[in-house]
Amino acid sequence: MPRSVLLFTGPWADLPLEEVANRASDWGYQGLELCCWGDHLEVQRALSDKDYCQRKLDLLARYDLTVPVLSNHRVGQAVADPIDDRHQALLPDYVWGDGQPEGVRQRAAEEMMATIRVAQQMGVGVVAGFTGSPLWSYVVGYPAPSADVVAAGFADFARRWHPILDVCRDCGVRFAFEVHPGQIAFDLYSAERALDALDGREEFGFLFDPSHFHWQGIDPVEFLRRFPQRIYHVHIKDVILNLNGRNGLLGSYLPSGDPRRGWDVRSPGRGGIDWEAIIRGLNEIGYDGPLSVEWRDPGMNRDFGAEEACRFVKRLDFEPAARPGSDRAFREA
Repeated sequence: MPRSVLLFTGPWADLPLEEVANRASDWGYQGLELCCWGDHLEVQRALSDKDYCQRKLDLLARYDLTVPVLSNHRVGQAVADPIDDRHQALLPDYVWGDGQPEGVRQRAAEEMMATIRVAQQMGVGVVAGFTGSPLWSYVVGYPAPSADVVAAGFADFARRWHPILDVCRDCGVRFAFEVHPGQIAFDLYSAERALDALDGREEFGFLFDPSHFHWQGIDPVEFLRRFPQRIYHVHIKDVILNLNGRNGLLGSYLPSGDPRRGWDVRSPGRGGIDWEAIIRGLNEIGYDGPLSVEWRDPGMNRDFGAEEACRFVKRLDFEPAARPGSDRAFREA
């Protein structure tokens, strides 16, 4: 069967969940990747109100939508990051507190643990998100960090995330970390090192978003082949390169949508990603989870784009060929 197509609600958190659910159902989506901000999912209310999770599930069931994945990217970012004023806009007031960095990081870790417990209550098997990074400011920075500084950064990341992964283990929930610039891992080799720092824990895998590899010049399919058992979730988002001799890949402090940028996000199918190669790669590794549209395009109406993206992904996805020796191959012989 084709993989289910989800809409990630993060870019829609300005709207009430019921309105997003109504639109997503009309557009043809089969489920939502539910973000933990706005009114889409309030983690502490879910823990304190025994009927809260069921009400959310009932609301979505009215629109024939499932919830296979929860996302708490914003809070996850604060677990291992050096904290500054930028984080306040990402975090609930009770996580930000007095803004003292170590307290913020500790409360963010506790909120991620709470998110995992909520996922268990809702029957959701995957929590997706960011990790933050004590090392990101050193990437292509000057002066370059020593090997000891890099090792200490990965050790700090692991120390902060092991307790969260312990809760994942106890709840039967997996954490899908989005490999992404600004995080502890942003390419294939840093992802290897993150896994090594965590002793290869099974609770920790990857949210595969090919757009962030493509603009860095990395072949996304090579990432799939390197981590075939660690792809716990997939985002569908496109990106285009606009390199013109004046700009570069680092963005020049220009916001998304500025035509002077060297790259920018696009609605699926309207950028430079080879999506057929992605689907073939997912089939090659046996990934059968959902495909979640993270819709972003600064030059397109989002309702039009999200509906078009759903159709695009459904047309794009296809089942692999039957493997020799399988029951299906025997039936088709």
